Amino acid sequence: MSSSPVIDVQGVWTRFGEALVHRDIDLVVHRGEMLGLVGGSGSGKTTLLREVVGLLKPTQGEVRLFGKSVVDASPDVQRDLRRRFGMLFQHGALFSALPVFDNIAFPLRELKRLDENLIRELVWMKLAMVELEPAHGRLMPAELSGGMIKRVALARALALEPELLVLDEPTSGLDPDRSENFVKLIRTLQRELNFTVIMVTHDLDTLAGLANRVAAMADQRIVALGTLQEVMAVDHPFVHRFFGGGRGLRAQAAQERAD
Repeated sequence: MSSSPVIDVQGVWTRFGEALVHRDIDLVVHRGEMLGLVGGSGSGKTTLLREVVGLLKPTQGEVRLFGKSVVDASPDVQRDLRRRFGMLFQHGALFSALPVFDNIAFPLRELKRLDENLIRELVWMKLAMVELEPAHGRLMPAELSGGMIKRVALARALALEPELLVLDEPTSGLDPDRSENFVKLIRTLQRELNFTVIMVTHDLDTLAGLANRVAAMADQRIVALGTLQEVMAVDHPFVHRFFGGGRGLRAQAAQERAD
């Protein structure tokens, strides 16, 4: 694993009016890592995810992505950085008026450098990568199951072959079987393509199936950081609630089997 970080968050504070969301957050994610962010509702995990990719600006502190500051970045830097990461939103965020093919082709067309023949081949390739058929490209989002929406959204997130994949509740809304299959798919693709992953999830099975390291957020800060086993051993009320009992032990056992 390279020592050069993909994500470098230093001394981040975030306020929305009088509400303090983050206080003095430090977080480094290295190339090839898969880091899971967990926390209770309102703990600031999704806000931190958005700050990492430049969708939100922290009140104070520095956020660097691929060694470049995303705070007050110029439009050219922002454009270059966006091409290096892909984002899978919680509910897919597919364009409802566009068929599957055009949803996946959208970031490719935004480059304005590729002809339609090459775009078509790349879209078929991305569909195959997420185990969908070319015929699925003609379907509209309203015709897709929840699992298919996730796969199409993943294909779009991977369209530009990003170095970083950002996942916001990747298995939310899926039944256990589809959730397990989706986790296996992401894990397989990460091994093949060696992209870095940062994700927010509340699902312990997803966390155990994907994350090399876990950051637990509470009290406006990161209260535990390390492997799943290391985080579960931290003496903090949130850690006890989130990982306590048989649920946490089953997740730990699942991770050990996956490893």
